[in-house]
Amino acid sequence: MTHEQEIGDLTLESGELLPEVRLAYATWGEYDGSNAVLVLHALTGDHIVTGEGGWWGEVVGPGRGIDTDRFFIVAANILGGCRGSTGPLSLDPGGQPYGSRFPAVTVRDQVAAEVALADALGIDTWHSVIGGSAGGMRALEWAIEHPARVERLFLLATSAAASADQIGLATTQNDIIRAAGPETGLDLARRVAHLSYRSEFELSERFGRMVQADGRWAVESYLQHHGAKLVKRFDANSYIVLNEAMNSHDIGRGRGGIAAALGRITARTLVAGIDSDRLYPLHQQRELAEGIAGCGELDVVSSPYGHDGFLVESEAVGALARALLTA
Repeated sequence: MTHEQEIGDLTLESGELLPEVRLAYATWGEYDGSNAVLVLHALTGDHIVTGEGGWWGEVVGPGRGIDTDRFFIVAANILGGCRGSTGPLSLDPGGQPYGSRFPAVTVRDQVAAEVALADALGIDTWHSVIGGSAGGMRALEWAIEHPARVERLFLLATSAAASADQIGLATTQNDIIRAAGPETGLDLARRVAHLSYRSEFELSERFGRMVQADGRWAVESYLQHHGAKLVKRFDANSYIVLNEAMNSHDIGRGRGGIAAALGRITARTLVAGIDSDRLYPLHQQRELAEGIAGCGELDVVSSPYGHDGFLVESEAVGALARALLTA
């Protein structure tokens, strides 16, 4: 069930005041004062982690790797999103939708909103903070900026800072939306993104050079399907805002560099990457694993599904989550 929490005005890193911020969130399980787990979604995910419409139902649930019979799970829709939290679809103080006028937010701004949510829920310390991709960015910021509030940290297919490759892909997608308009642009941007989410091997094995009866390449049809699917459930302005927030990601900014920032993490940490991930390659997770004192060796999940492996490989990811949460 979705809840909404008013967290008040939020001063952004830019200095701009974002008024009357609210976060949509959902919970599972019972809170006993020490078993709260924060699950942070990626770019186009949301707070519905498990159950009907859930994006990680094979990992989160009764008896799953993240066991809702044992832990109290909290998931919030990201600041700047479009599933109930304050974002471009929200009304400005004048009563009009922000749309493209929504202020730029950073990963650190998004975490500041989540900190306010945790305070409102009466959660002083997280048993675990878990995130993949963009969710991993926020999980890192939680553990660096609020180390006393994070006991365990699970980082999946993420990085210490957005790379030139990642920024280039994101800015190109944003420019496509601005040039082609919200519907066509978001459709096309998602196709570009989806190529980076999957591996060359999988696409070759699955589609090869197949042509459908209607004359379209099979892989072309597949990408068109995913583009049209996102248009039906996501806001183009939110997509731009969230891409720009991900581009802002750099844990070393203002902290003396990446190594110094990682040195602030005190949580017991597990870092995992996907061996076929071409968007967040393994060297980025290796940097995290080697730089965090409470982390062992990098865990590598073998998968043909590229970056999306952190969502698809539920058995392997669930086993890693269980190992960390019960340690």
